[in-house]
Amino acid sequence: MLGSTHGTLTTHFRARVEACGETPRTAVHSTTAPAAEGADPAATAVDVSGRPLHADVPDLDRFFRPESVAVIGASDAEGRPNTGITRQLIAWANRVGARLHPVHPTRTTVFGLDCHACVADLPEQVDLAVLLVADPLPVIEELAESKVKFAVAFASGFAETGDAGAAAQARLAAAVQRSGLRLLGPNTNLNAFEEFRDDLDGPAIALITQSGHQGRPVYTLQELGIRLSHWAPTGNEADLETSDFISYFAEQPEVGAIACYVEGLKDGRSFLLAADRAARAGVPVVAVKVGRTETGARMAASHTGKLTGADRVVDAAMRQFGVIRVDGLDELQDTAALLARARKPLADGVVVYSISGGTGAHFSDLATEAGLSLPTLGQAKQDELHQWIPEYLNVANPVDNGGHPVGDWRGRKIIDAILADPAVGVLICPITGPFPPMSDKLAQDLVDAAEESDKLICVIWGSPVGTEDAYRTTLLGSSRVATFRTFGNCITAVRAYLGHHRFTGAYRSPFDDAPRTPSPSHRKAQALMRPGQQLSEHAAKQLLRAYGIRVPREQLVTSAAAAVRAAGLVGYPVVMKASGPQLAHKTELGLVKVGLTSASQIRDAYRELTDIARFENIPLDGVLVCQMVEKGVEMVVGVTQDDLFGPTVTVGLGGVLVEILGDTTVRVPPFGEDQARAMLGELRGHALLEGVRGAPPADVEALVEVILRVQRMALELGGELAELDINPLMVLPRGQGAVALDALAICR
Repeated sequence: MLGSTHGTLTTHFRARVEACGETPRTAVHSTTAPAAEGADPAATAVDVSGRPLHADVPDLDRFFRPESVAVIGASDAEGRPNTGITRQLIAWANRVGARLHPVHPTRTTVFGLDCHACVADLPEQVDLAVLLVADPLPVIEELAESKVKFAVAFASGFAETGDAGAAAQARLAAAVQRSGLRLLGPNTNLNAFEEFRDDLDGPAIALITQSGHQGRPVYTLQELGIRLSHWAPTGNEADLETSDFISYFAEQPEVGAIACYVEGLKDGRSFLLAADRAARAGVPVVAVKVGRTETGARMAASHTGKLTGADRVVDAAMRQFGVIRVDGLDELQDTAALLARARKPLADGVVVYSISGGTGAHFSDLATEAGLSLPTLGQAKQDELHQWIPEYLNVANPVDNGGHPVGDWRGRKIIDAILADPAVGVLICPITGPFPPMSDKLAQDLVDAAEESDKLICVIWGSPVGTEDAYRTTLLGSSRVATFRTFGNCITAVRAYLGHHRFTGAYRSPFDDAPRTPSPSHRKAQALMRPGQQLSEHAAKQLLRAYGIRVPREQLVTSAAAAVRAAGLVGYPVVMKASGPQLAHKTELGLVKVGLTSASQIRDAYRELTDIARFENIPLDGVLVCQMVEKGVEMVVGVTQDDLFGPTVTVGLGGVLVEILGDTTVRVPPFGEDQARAMLGELRGHALLEGVRGAPPADVEALVEVILRVQRMALELGGELAELDINPLMVLPRGQGAVALDALAICR
C-alpha cells in the first residue's frame, strides 16, 4: 500500500462521490506552484523589481502520457455521470499505454478492473489522478502523501460562483502548492483525454482552451488533415495555467503552432514569459482573447471569475511578444493551421492569381488594405506571362489569365513563372466557384506546383457546398497548399504568417536586457517619494530630473518679489503655475499663466494664482516660474499600473486635448528601443513628428530616449509609483531634445 490509512478519504467519498458536473470555467489568483525538479537555474533570475526573467517550464510529459492513472470516484453504474467519464478514461489509457486503477470506497471492480478503496491502497505510485469528486481538497492531501505527480479536478462550484467559491478555490490552490503535485482545474473537462488521429503527419497544433467547447473548431481540423497533438482545457487555473502550457508546448518538437482560447489571464508576467519562450523558439502562438469590449470583458469575468485586464494593454503585450491575436474561432483555425505547416517565406511579396479580373481586383483591394505587399511584377516577368496570357489582360499583379489557360498546359507554366520571381513569397489563387473541368485542372496544377516549390500557395475555395472532388480530395489532400473558404480568413492568416516570420527573424528577448540592479537614479528618486500621496509639479519634475529627463529652467517661489527675481533668472517670457500636491488639472482652474513678459505681469499673475488657490481651498507649496518653450510637438508619456501586467508605459499626442484625441499606445516593460520606436509608428498623428506644413522634423531620438528612461523609472519604482503623467512633453526640432513642461506623479 502507498500512503496513509483510508478512513478520511472513504468518509469523504461516501458524502461526495459522483456529485461533480461541468459548469462555465473560471479562476482566481493563486500562488505559484513549486518549480519542477531539474528546472533551469536561470529561471530564478529576477529583474530590478524582483520579478522573474525566465519562464519556469513544467515537465508535463507524464501528464499527457502517463504510465499509470488513478480515477478517484470511478463508476460503472448505469445512469451515473461518472460512468461515462470512467469509460472514456479507460479508452484513453489504453490508447496511451497507461495502467488505469479505479478508486471507489464501496466497489471491488469497475468495468472489470480491480477497484481500490482509496489512494493509499493503490498497487503503485501513479503519475496522474483524475478526481471525479465534488470537493477535491481532501483528496489533494491524500495524493500528496502518495507522491502523485498530476491531478485533474472536474468539480465546479469554485470561483465561478462568487466569493464563497473563490475562497474555496484559494484553499484548494494553497493545498496544491503545499502538496508538490500539479493540478489542472478545477472546473475543467475531458478535452485533455480526447482521441487524436495518429494517421496524420507534419507539424501539429497544440490547443489550449479555458472554455472547452470553444476548442472544438480547432479539434475538428483533423477532419481536414491538420494534425493535433495536445489539448489543454485549463478551466479555473487554480494551479496549471495557460502560460504553463504555452511554455511546455513551445519546446515540443512536433508542435508547429499553439492555438489558444483565452478568457482571462491569471498572471500577466507569466504570460509574457511564456510568450517570450515561444518567440525564442520560433513557435507561433495564435490566440482568441475575450474582452475587447466592456460587454465581453464583463461576460468573461462572470464566466471565469478572474481579471480580463485592460484590453489595450493585453493587445499591446501580445504584439510585443509576437502573440497573434485573432477575433473568431474560424480565424483561429485557419491561422494556426497555416502557421503550423507553412515553411519560412523566401520573400514578403504576394501575387494574386485568378481567372477573373473582378475577383483579382477585389481580393487585391482587401489584401492591400490589410497591409500585405503586392509588388508590381517586372516588365520581363509580365512579358513572360504574356506568352500564355492574352496581351489585353493585366498581369502586373493581380495576374488575370482570362480563364482558358488554366484548362490546358499553359496553366502550370503560368504558376511556375510567378513562383520563379524572387520578389514573390506567396501566391494566392481565389477560386470563387467550381467550374469543372477547368477548376479541377487548376486545383491540381496548384497542388503539383506546391509540391515542387518552397513558396507558399494559398487557395480560397468559394463554393458554398464544399463537396467537390477538387476541394475535398485535391486541395485538402495536399499538405503543401493552404486552403481557405473565405477571403478574410486567408488574408488574416497570410498576414500573420509573414508577420510572424519577420518578428521571430529579428526577435531579441527584452528580458535579456532587463535591468537587474537599481540605478543611482533609483536611490535619488526614492528620497522624493511620498507613499500614498500625489506629488506637486515641482516635486514630480525633481523625480524626472533624477532619471535624466530634461525639464525647463524654473524656480519655485513663495512671494511676488521672488517671482520677479526668478523671471529675470529664468529669462522672459515665462510661464507661471501654481504648484501643490493636490493639483492635477491646473489649466481648468485658471492656475496657469503663459507668455508673461514684464515684472508687473509677474506680480499680477502671482497675486491671481494665489487668490484662486485660496478661494478653492487648494494648498500650495509655491508658484513655479518657468522657462517658456513654444516650438515643438506636444506629446504625453506616462506610467500606469495594470492589474495583470503591473507597470505599463503609455505614449501619445499630448496637450490639453489628450483625452479627446485619445491617440495613445502602450507597452509593458521591459521593452527595447525597437518597441519604443514602434509605439511612435502606431500613433495616428505620428506624421507630426516628421514635420508637416513647413514645420521641421521633431527630435525623435530624444523622444525615444525619454520613453526608455520612463520605462526604467516604471521598472525601478513599480512598487512605489502608482501613476506618472508627463504632459506635455515638448519634443523640439531635430537635435534640440525634448522638455517635460508639466508632470504629475502619484505614489502608491
